Amino acid sequence: MNIILVSDSLAKSRSVTLSQTQVFFIAFGILAAGFMLAMATYVMTMKFSVDLRNPYLRTLLAALHEEQNRKNEAELKDNIGALAVKVGELQARILRLDAFGDRLARAANIKREEFRFDEKPGQGGPLVNGVGRDITVAEFQQMLTEISRVLDDRADKLGVLDSYLMDDRLVRKTIPTTLPIESGYYSSNYGSRIDPINGRSTFHTGVDLIAPQGTPVLAAAGGIVSAVEYQAEYGNLVDVDHENGLTSRYAHLSKSMVKIGDVVMKGQNIALVGQTGRVTGPHLHFEVREKGVPLNPNRFLSLGNKDVVIGNAYRK
Repeated sequence: MNIILVSDSLAKSRSVTLSQTQVFFIAFGILAAGFMLAMATYVMTMKFSVDLRNPYLRTLLAALHEEQNRKNEAELKDNIGALAVKVGELQARILRLDAFGDRLARAANIKREEFRFDEKPGQGGPLVNGVGRDITVAEFQQMLTEISRVLDDRADKLGVLDSYLMDDRLVRKTIPTTLPIESGYYSSNYGSRIDPINGRSTFHTGVDLIAPQGTPVLAAAGGIVSAVEYQAEYGNLVDVDHENGLTSRYAHLSKSMVKIGDVVMKGQNIALVGQTGRVTGPHLHFEVREKGVPLNPNRFLSLGNKDVVIGNAYRK
């Protein structure tokens, strides 16, 4: 390599010839000088960095620390806010499920003291492995997600149970399980008997309930009035269609309180006891029919949890 030196102090230019080895050593020297300068700068920086008494360094570190704290606090507030919203949603859903479960318990006739939704469940047990460890935010979020999934599952199952209970309650309301008179006695049961008028063996299609003239006659179940008429054998009668193939009949009435097409509820006053038709005295003749075929009314009355049949007498 040829290097030509030109200067005002020189009368003429000079030429310096460098070999490859000399060029390599010069380049290496420049690199080594740069490296040494960098090491010196690093050593001086580290020396000042460990000297916490340096006011400038302490101010710089405090500013960096404060900025990091602000970032951490902002992130923590965001996480707490998101978790608080999630917890609030879960609390609201639990309250709805508690109310739902309480209503189902009442519908299933479960005693309140046996199945309470407004009490915290009892829990406890020994502490294993010392005091345990703190739960991380990620673990807490996973727990909330799992709780939310379980609540969805329980809500679906309670909804199915409510549907079944609702169907059962509707069916019970349309099955004649309530005695049509509040007080009185059986004077004649369902089945074979000696006819009270001609003294011959006959089949009785219902039950006779002795009660004073004018005693209110109650609907044994909800339904629609399908007949209000007079027949020679039954006298004044009222039929109630329960829309499940069953019909209840109330006969020998002195007066009907309903008309054809009326919707009646279980226990509603629909007529008054009388002695019309083929009778020996005031009483109510009560029948239950399925598609026109007379059935034993006691099979249905025995389902009523408030009505008790005792021999030839009955009471509430």
